[in-house]
This record gives sequence, C-alpha cells and structure tokens, in this order.
Amino acid sequence: MTTQTTFPPHGRLMTKLTAIGPYLRQQHSSEGHFFFDCLSSCISAKKAPEEREFWGWWLELDATDSGFEYQYYFGRYDAEGEWRKEPVPAKHEQAVQQTLDDFYPKLTALLQDEFELSLTASKALEEAELGSAA
Repeated sequence: MTTQTTFPPHGRLMTKLTAIGPYLRQQHSSEGHFFFDCLSSCISAKKAPEEREFWGWWLELDATDSGFEYQYYFGRYDAEGEWRKEPVPAKHEQAVQQTLDDFYPKLTALLQDEFELSLTASKALEEAELGSAA
C-alpha cells in the first residue's frame, strides 16, 4: 500500500516559511521551489548602505514526491544584489555558519514536525549535510 504525501497549499507554505525568520525571498520562490538567504556578515560597513556587500549563504528547497530536498551555498552577496559562490574568509566563517545552523532546525521543525514532510539533502549538494555531526 502506497502512502500519498499531502502538501499544504503554496500560500500556506509561503506564510509559514516567511514566519520562521527573515530568510525567505518570495520573489525568487515559486510553486514547489523556495529560495532562502542570509546576509550574515557585512564586508565593509564604511560603504553607503546601497553599496554594501555581505558574506552569507543561500539555500534552495525543491519539492520531491515525499517532501523537499535542499541545496545550499556560501558566498558573497554583491552590490548588484547577486549571490557569488566564493569561499568565505576565515574571520567571517563562524558568523555565516552560525546563521545557517540557527535556521536549519527551524526549517526542519516546520516541514517535518508540522507538515510531516521529508527534508533531505540534494544528491548534488557539495557542502556537508545540515543537521549532521560536524
């Protein structure tokens, strides 16, 4: 007997995902695809706010048959508002990693506990799986 996975409506998912923190970028999200990011550490606070760049991460969540799979990246959010996959300098690594480590349990609790959906790493993931012992 096969169990059918029931997904909540897209609007409800958007509302709930937005509520877990300032991470969801609605304009980059669509039905079955969600884009999260975090500008964790300012590269130079001396620049005007609209010219500032940040070190941080972005995570993409895509629907599967039983829930979602994720893939995430570290890099630089540039002055044009684009993410660039780049190594995060050592002095910023802890701040960037901490924000991702803070976000992931909230995402897991929402998807697995509240909606009873799976959350797994994409086979294409290049970084360590989230939630695993480092």
